[in-house]
Amino acid sequence: MRKSTTTYPAKIIQRIFFIRMQKVMFDFDLAEMFGVETRVLKQAVRRNLDHFPKDFMFQLTKKEFHEVITNCDNLLQLKYAPALPMVFTEQGVSMLSGVLKSKQAVKVNISIMRAFVQMRQLLEGNKELTRKINELEKKYDGQFKIIFDAIKTLIQQKQQPRERIGFLKDKL
Repeated sequence: MRKSTTTYPAKIIQRIFFIRMQKVMFDFDLAEMFGVETRVLKQAVRRNLDHFPKDFMFQLTKKEFHEVITNCDNLLQLKYAPALPMVFTEQGVSMLSGVLKSKQAVKVNISIMRAFVQMRQLLEGNKELTRKINELEKKYDGQFKIIFDAIKTLIQQKQQPRERIGFLKDKL
């Protein structure tokens, strides 16, 4: 297994997924970062299940796993994996470093926690941008309301009978 000595938040953020409305990381990604085999990571979790309640870690269903593989090109190599992966929330990742009990696990855990914080800040920034866009829409909708009202009035006006123009046969 390749050991990662330095893990940067930007690389970690690419490995965070939204599943069941939660930000999670896959067991195989975490195992690689912690420098252990996925099998070893899963064994450590199973030995310490009381450390991982449902809001810290859960196993994907076949349907969820298929959806993730279908939507993420970088996970296609896992299509025929023999076991369904476990995913860990931010709290679960934090708990993993205690269960694995290695210096590398602690260092990687710190990097992962920083990545989660950075991702939270990015999401908050998007909320602010969304709020500003909504304010602009309200502002400009008010300015264009006059034009929209005029167009609606023109559309809704009843067609009055118009006087015919030209020669009529019966009036000759």
